[in-house]
Amino acid sequence: MTAPLLEVRGLQTWFTSKAGEVRAVDGVDLAVGAGEVLGLVGESGSGKSVTGFSIMGLVDAPGRVVAGEIRFAGRSLVGLAEREWRALRGRDIAMIFQDPMLTLNPVLRIDTQIIEAIRAHADVSADRAREWAQQALAEVGIPSPGERMLAYPHQFSGGMRQRVAIAIALLHGPKLLIADEPTTALDVTIQGQILAQVQALAASRGTAVIWITHDLSVVSGLADRIAVMYGGRIVEEGPTTAVLGSPAHPYTRALLRSLPSQNQPGQPLAQIPGTPPRLIDQRLGCAFAPRCAEAGGRCGVDDPAPHRVQARIARCHFAFEAAAEQQA
Repeated sequence: MTAPLLEVRGLQTWFTSKAGEVRAVDGVDLAVGAGEVLGLVGESGSGKSVTGFSIMGLVDAPGRVVAGEIRFAGRSLVGLAEREWRALRGRDIAMIFQDPMLTLNPVLRIDTQIIEAIRAHADVSADRAREWAQQALAEVGIPSPGERMLAYPHQFSGGMRQRVAIAIALLHGPKLLIADEPTTALDVTIQGQILAQVQALAASRGTAVIWITHDLSVVSGLADRIAVMYGGRIVEEGPTTAVLGSPAHPYTRALLRSLPSQNQPGQPLAQIPGTPPRLIDQRLGCAFAPRCAEAGGRCGVDDPAPHRVQARIARCHFAFEAAAEQQA
């Protein structure tokens, strides 16, 4: 077996606050191979975005990576100098942020920003860079790209700004693309185009993709594997068909039951009771236990270790039993 392009082991990213340490990411393991799409799924506050920022080296004070290893193409990314990061970001590793203004400079024209991004990693003329930029905008569905390149970000709608940010991320065909809910502000037609473009990038260029989302319907048709996060940890991971078809963790099952498509017409939407855990609290037992209808006595005391269930991993004391019942 070939080594994964990206391998994360025991990642812990904490933030210092007046009340104590916020354990936003608390022991995450994941791996993504070339050409593979991994869907990272969970509720808001589960640690998905912080995991992506940690991989990109974008966690600043009061946050820090306190433990763990992040290896990209065999190279450790933890502790890289900013000069080394500048050579990697945008060329080999790219990120699409949920807020496009984290990518775009409000006081620079769109053409200036895209051309600078192109020439930062490619030795091309200004004319060739302009052609490249125009083509990139056309590929993400921006009409009259030659004219729109002369505009400023504030002259675009939120959805159009996000398309520009996506175009910039895809410019150099990165080896690893981290997408943090990038299609939330886009209409369904453009969303479909972007998803198809990302799938084509993974298939044709061997790009590894981590698609961060709370929308299971998006990753169901996009991802090869799904990793479900809760309370700063991955609680289930495996092939998409297996995780969605016979989920082993109670949280995954609860997420699936809460989908509108699973609801009977005229009936209230299913909800997960309670609230997500306070990541500042000391972990005791399973983080999902207070909200879990299947929790037993040990769930509130013993922190479950990851268990392998067929082709996937689940962090639950009763994962094996649940999987056996589903197959019975």
